[in-house]
Amino acid sequence: MSRPETVVVTGTDTDIGKTVFSAGLTAALQASYWKPVQSGLEGPTDSDTVARLSGRPVLPEAYRLRLPASPHLSAAREGVQIDPVRLALPEVPGPLVVEGAGGLLVPLTRRILFLDVIAGWGVPVILAARTALGTINHTLLSLEALRARGVRVAGVVFLGKEVADTQSVICEIGRVATLGRLPRLDPLTPTTLAAAFAGLDLSPLHEVW
Repeated sequence: MSRPETVVVTGTDTDIGKTVFSAGLTAALQASYWKPVQSGLEGPTDSDTVARLSGRPVLPEAYRLRLPASPHLSAAREGVQIDPVRLALPEVPGPLVVEGAGGLLVPLTRRILFLDVIAGWGVPVILAARTALGTINHTLLSLEALRARGVRVAGVVFLGKEVADTQSVICEIGRVATLGRLPRLDPLTPTTLAAAFAGLDLSPLHEVW
């Protein structure tokens, strides 16, 4: 079931910075944030990070799994069966930012991929792509997978150092809008994130809402 003003942030890979981007987006949209499935509970979780950086409401995860691994494996180790029914989009006032787990084809069970759930939601996706070597292939494959399932792609956001040719060739070949590039921030604080986020272009998202 789709809901208005909801966007999913997914990545081309794990540990590329999509949680930081999600925090900035949540703050910029004055949205609520939801991470449906959290694998790995040592140290701050993604929800903890977003709460600290955005200052916005953070909804409890549907599944909190201790092992930092693919959700299907983490769940199996704990004797948990991830049920897509529990992953229905929550009702919240105003916009909602949903962060995926790893990449699109991450298995939630041995039969269900995260992309299956995203496609069922019927909401647009922002694809977060690192700018390091290999990202052209990973990003174009992710765009193909999204479009094959009929998922609307609001655009791509690049994370990391400026690599102008890589960024432009992805947008040209992938026929996708760019929201710009978010660099690695040091220090990473609500203030530095908000300042960096001011340089992004969120108009592609508003065009698909």
